Amino acid sequence: MTVRPLSNEVVALARGWLGTPYHHQASVKGAGCDCLGLVRGIWRELYGSEPQEIPAYSPDWGEVGKRETLLEAGERYFLPAELDPPGLGAVVVFRVRSGAIAKHAGLISGPGVMIHAQEGAGVVEVPYSGWWQRRAVAAFEFPVQIV
Repeated sequence: MTVRPLSNEVVALARGWLGTPYHHQASVKGAGCDCLGLVRGIWRELYGSEPQEIPAYSPDWGEVGKRETLLEAGERYFLPAELDPPGLGAVVVFRVRSGAIAKHAGLISGPGVMIHAQEGAGVVEVPYSGWWQRRAVAAFEFPVQIV
C-alpha cells in the first residue's frame, strides 16, 4: 500500500471522526456530517480553512444532477492518486449507480478498509472491497501544502 507524506495524519484525523452521526450537509466532528462533510472536516484540521464555500445541495443531488461536481472539486483541490489500489489516506470517489454522477466519498484507512459517512450509520470504518471497489471512479490525495 502506498504511503504518501500526509497519509498517516489523514488516517488519524479520519479515525477521530468515527462515531460522528450522519447529518446531511453537516461537517462537525462528533455532532454530524455526511461524506463530503467528513472530507471537509479533515481538510480544515489539516489546513485551517476550506478552499471554497460549499453551496447547499439536496439529498438526491446525485440522482438529479448532471455535473460531476465532486470529481471537479477533487481535481481542483487535491492531487491525483492511484485508484487500483488506492494508497493509505486517499480520498476515493464513488459512482453509486451506473450512469449517475459520482456522489460519494470515503478515505482509505488501511489495506482493504475505508472510513466514510453513511446515512443511518454515521462515520464508520468498513471493508473496501467488492461493491465499493466496483463503484470507485477516482482517487485523490491531500496536498502536502496549499497555496
